[in-house]
Amino acid sequence: MSDGRPFGQDDWGVILGGSSGFGLATAQKLAAHGMNLLVVHRDRRGSMARIEPEFEKIRGHGVQLVAKNADALSPEKISELIEELAQVTGETGRVRMVLHSIAFGNLKLLVPEKPPPRSAAAALAKALGVEETRLVEEADRLFEGGEDGLAEIASAPAYPDRWYLEADDFARTIHSMGTSMIDWVQAIHERGLFAEDARVFGLTSEGNAVAWKGYAAVAAAKVALESVARSIAVEFAPYGVRCNVLQPGVTHTPAQAAIPGDAHMRAHARMRNPFGRLTTPPDVANVVYLLCQPEASWINGEVIRIDGGEHISGGTA
Repeated sequence: MSDGRPFGQDDWGVILGGSSGFGLATAQKLAAHGMNLLVVHRDRRGSMARIEPEFEKIRGHGVQLVAKNADALSPEKISELIEELAQVTGETGRVRMVLHSIAFGNLKLLVPEKPPPRSAAAALAKALGVEETRLVEEADRLFEGGEDGLAEIASAPAYPDRWYLEADDFARTIHSMGTSMIDWVQAIHERGLFAEDARVFGLTSEGNAVAWKGYAAVAAAKVALESVARSIAVEFAPYGVRCNVLQPGVTHTPAQAAIPGDAHMRAHARMRNPFGRLTTPPDVANVVYLLCQPEASWINGEVIRIDGGEHISGGTA
């Protein structure tokens, strides 16, 4: 573009799940550097008062933004949206980037929880000569205020005591957060909309290798997503498509907040992280931007951690 931004008027990005979290941050970052966007999101009407101002900020960068509150998992809707994108991009517009950031899954336990014994609060209360309930109340208050070191004394995470994961829960979650990425990649390819040097990104988490309570279905979806991404990286490479999966550290997003035990998970992440903070959506958006540059064209089929070293840190000092 004439203003020196790296993306031109024919460059488009497709963001699936772009009204909050990683998707919105990525839309803001790429728009600031000149990329036009199709943002597909699924939100209730009451949420639009928050979302629309964010979309207007994106348009303020002088790019085209097509925002659709639609079901990104419906085959009919995918076809409709791709056709609309083809009309908007015209003869020369091409998709340079696809980010799959759909967060729609079941967060249930597999079996009723049998919590392990917790004795720290009782022992401390006895040593101080105070009531355990009073001690825990104060620990909860301070923990909610950011005192992460009190995680083991504060009240334990609460998990649902009914409605456990079933086969249908797994199937829906794996499709929405995993294999649906291939539906979009195939549809864009079949319509001839991919640029000669295109980038596709999925999002995974540390739950791909460790077990968090209530996360089993989403973890399965993340593993499926990584497998699909490797296949895209190999089979679409002759058409100029690179595909990588991004693994952010624990991040305070609406999707993260829905995970049972989220507050304790965030506390442990901050204590474990070498920089003492959580990953943020802009951290991830910055990496998407970097990986969209021509210099990153030889990165393909990778799982790329974006966590400030959280995954390698064994300490919680």
